[in-house]
Amino acid sequence: MQELINHSFTKKDVIGILENCLNKTLGEIDINHVFDSTRENPKITGIAGNVIEQSVFGYSANSSKNPDLIIDNIPTELKTTGIRLSKKHPKEYEAKEPMSITGVSPKTIITDISLVNKNDIPHHNLLVGGFPCQDYSVARSLNGEKGITGKKGVLWWSILEILKAKKTPFVLLENVDRLLLSPSKQRGRDFAIILSCLLNEDYIVEWRVVNAAQYGEVQRRRRTFIFAYKRNTKFAKSLNVSNQDNDIYRIIQNEGFFAKTFSIKEFNNLSIKSENISDDVQLVSDKFTFNFENSGIMYNGFVYTAKTFPEEIEPKTLKTIIEKETVASKFFIPNEKLYYTNPEETHSDETENELPAKSRQTWQYIKGAKRKMRLATNGHKYVYSEGAIPMIDEWNKPARTMLTSEGSFNRSTHIVRDYNTKEIRILTPLETERIQGFPDNWTNTGMPEKFRYFCMGNALVVPLISKMGKTIEKIFDESEDE
Repeated sequence: MQELINHSFTKKDVIGILENCLNKTLGEIDINHVFDSTRENPKITGIAGNVIEQSVFGYSANSSKNPDLIIDNIPTELKTTGIRLSKKHPKEYEAKEPMSITGVSPKTIITDISLVNKNDIPHHNLLVGGFPCQDYSVARSLNGEKGITGKKGVLWWSILEILKAKKTPFVLLENVDRLLLSPSKQRGRDFAIILSCLLNEDYIVEWRVVNAAQYGEVQRRRRTFIFAYKRNTKFAKSLNVSNQDNDIYRIIQNEGFFAKTFSIKEFNNLSIKSENISDDVQLVSDKFTFNFENSGIMYNGFVYTAKTFPEEIEPKTLKTIIEKETVASKFFIPNEKLYYTNPEETHSDETENELPAKSRQTWQYIKGAKRKMRLATNGHKYVYSEGAIPMIDEWNKPARTMLTSEGSFNRSTHIVRDYNTKEIRILTPLETERIQGFPDNWTNTGMPEKFRYFCMGNALVVPLISKMGKTIEKIFDESEDE
């Protein structure tokens, strides 16, 4: 922190310094000619931030990972809007959006979005988010469902408040595939509530359930993606959508956001189901039920949905992400923890007698099929059963869906054969990063390993997001005049 001693300011000082930059170009405030470095390297990254640091605040460039400034005794990192070479004027630079400078400090980050005044959120053209899936994910039993009326699900209402306050033109959201079916006693209600809310805010909404492995990735991870756009955007107008069957088919099959990002096999337009959806959210909550399929669009108060199939790309396999170097011994599983009986045995029956605790603490047991007695809350005894899953995740297949419990002694955790010794072990944190498409050691920041696993179990598959990002960038490029 000693190196920051000359970078210390009061908040009032910082505001005064930055106010002098208002309505000026980077060239006008670049008194130290930092921008000249782009003459030799036009693709240099972070140049806008370098100008602010060196020409505005007056301290020399460095590659330190420490925060840039101390503001009112709080270490603060500066973040600036990115810039790029102009497509209209190739020799000039332009900001991707109106230039902004933000100070971020770990001590001042507000972690609860419900406490934020939504009017204070900067204007933006795209809101990206996901909301918790604990209440209706298939990772939990059905009697744990609460949907968006549950404690965890209320984040949706904060997202909606932002959309209302900022009139955001485009929205990209993510959730588990079960969102379309939740809750089990009123199929489709939760997703319909979201659609009804977006209908009230004048959005057209597309959705698609995407399995990453079907589009060439190394994980069988199914997620619902939702892309919404205001009816008055240039993109919406370019689609020329209507409630006619042929137009709906055209959007789902060829011209919509997801059709352009994740191609699907041709399907019969007669398979499209439709239903009116009310803008009365309470009515939807009380009465609506509908079987949403994996693809669809909401337009003008109607939902249209069809079961579609991807133009599949051969998935990568676990062999492509397995570490080839020597792996630390702590990741390997002792034989006594692997099996409690014949390794070929995949079933256990405890309806008469429960197995010893030591046997139940083996991977063979937790991954095997089971039958055991349980007691319901009303005192009724019943037989609980579950099927077996593969004991070892072999190299010739993609990974299963990673959960936040990855790496722990858990039924869903992957166990694999080591590349060199062929002995059985859990995945390393680096391998989980590769499964999600992150660069090696992305989470190796000093955090405990269990949090590295948690982060990857909670992450999205990066290449899928990159594909959607390219489609969105094209939409924005074609809407630059808006």
